[in-house]
Order: sequence, then C-alpha cells, then structure tokens
Amino acid sequence: MTVCNMSIEGGARCGYINPDQTTVDYLKGRPFVPQGAAFDKAAEWWLNLASGPDAKFDDVVEFDAADIEPTVTWGITPAQSVGISENLAPISSYAPDEQTLIKEAFRYMELEENQPIKGQKIDVAFIGSCTNSRISDLREAAKVVEGRHVADHVRALVVPGSQLVRKQAIEEGLDKIFSDAGFEWREAGCSMCLAMNPDKLVGNELCASSSNRNFKGRQGSPTGRTLLMSPTMVAAAAINGCVTDVRELLTPATV
Repeated sequence: MTVCNMSIEGGARCGYINPDQTTVDYLKGRPFVPQGAAFDKAAEWWLNLASGPDAKFDDVVEFDAADIEPTVTWGITPAQSVGISENLAPISSYAPDEQTLIKEAFRYMELEENQPIKGQKIDVAFIGSCTNSRISDLREAAKVVEGRHVADHVRALVVPGSQLVRKQAIEEGLDKIFSDAGFEWREAGCSMCLAMNPDKLVGNELCASSSNRNFKGRQGSPTGRTLLMSPTMVAAAAINGCVTDVRELLTPATV
C-alpha cells in the first residue's frame, strides 16, 4: 500500500501490485468482502488480473530493498529526499532547471547545503495517514518505542488508519505501549496528514511524519515544515527528539 500510494506522489498515473494468494488471504472474511462462493469467484477474478509470465513491459527497473537505507525528505516535495547517513546536496549539484525550486526548499525548510539530515531537531511526530498506519506499521513502530519515552519537547500522535486497525491494535495492547511512551493515542482518521481539526502545526514547527505529502502548509501552518519518513523512523525521531537512524533503536530497551 505504501508503494502504491507513494507512486502517485512520484508522478505515476497508477500504482499497482499484482494480486496474489497473500492478497486473497488478507481479504478473506473481512467486512464488506464477498462471502462463501461469491468470495471464491471474486478471488479467481482478482488473481486473473495479475500479469502473466509472458507479459511485456515498456521498461523494467529492479531494486534491492536491502541496498536502500532509511530515507527522509528534507524539502517541499516528496522527491527532495536523502538517506539518513547523507548530507543535503549543494544547490550547484542540481540541474539548472531544478535550482530555483531547490533554493526555495532550503529557504522554506530553514536548512543549509551540505547539512546532515540526521540530528535535525523536531517538534512534532505523527504516525498515521493512509500511507503508513496499517496494523503492521503500528506493530513495528511499537517495537521501537516500547520501554522508551517521547522526548520532553516533542508532541507525538498515533492515528490508526481505520477503526478496524484501531480495534486490532487495542486488542494487541499497542495502544498502551504508545500511551506509556508518551504518544497521544487517537481515533482513526486523517488527522495531521492534512491538518484535520485541531491537529495542526503551529508557526514553523518541524514535524516528522509518516504521511505522503510535504508541500508548504500541508500540515496546517503556512510556515510549518514536514519531514516524511517511515513509521519506525518517526517513532525513533519522537524518542530521541531529532531525526534518527531507527536501526540504532532496534535493540529492545532495557527496563
């Protein structure tokens, strides 16, 4: 779902992953899904949509996820991003037709060329949105925060992606893990992804967010700033109070 969601943010007309047996198993028995013989018929049709072994594509690009380190956006579009160990590239390294936007991104985000993204102090941490708030996301984020506590200066929110996800998270005790760590445990909804209701940035607050858009003013303040990252990266940033390589917090906290 994250790949499909973010492919649109990257300019694709459609984000699609072939349905397989994992898809069918996930859907079976869920609310609003056909039941019994109707489900079997639907599953057959879904699987029939998958690309065949003889499919021909205009282009094929292969990535090894193991080669991609945790990534953080630093600018005002999702494309403006760096690996957690990288520094922000100088403006001169960009193509001439990109430099105006890059200059504006540095100005708006109050960042500098060659500055490391790691260690950047944050004010708000938001785990939520349709991009990254499934039960699997909450489970992984909970592993990071369990036995730890949100930094004193950080406001941290967890907003499940649906009522069903929220219910399951509570049944698994994830709500208590987040609450004990100092997160606000919220009802399901859009929340700070697009500044819903009072869930907004104030002034030029900097937010570590697991949502999908970091445009100017996206989170409610005309000068608010957003760093997009994964749910576990947001969790790590909330705990340390700054942009953090989550791999440093994967060892369970000692109680």
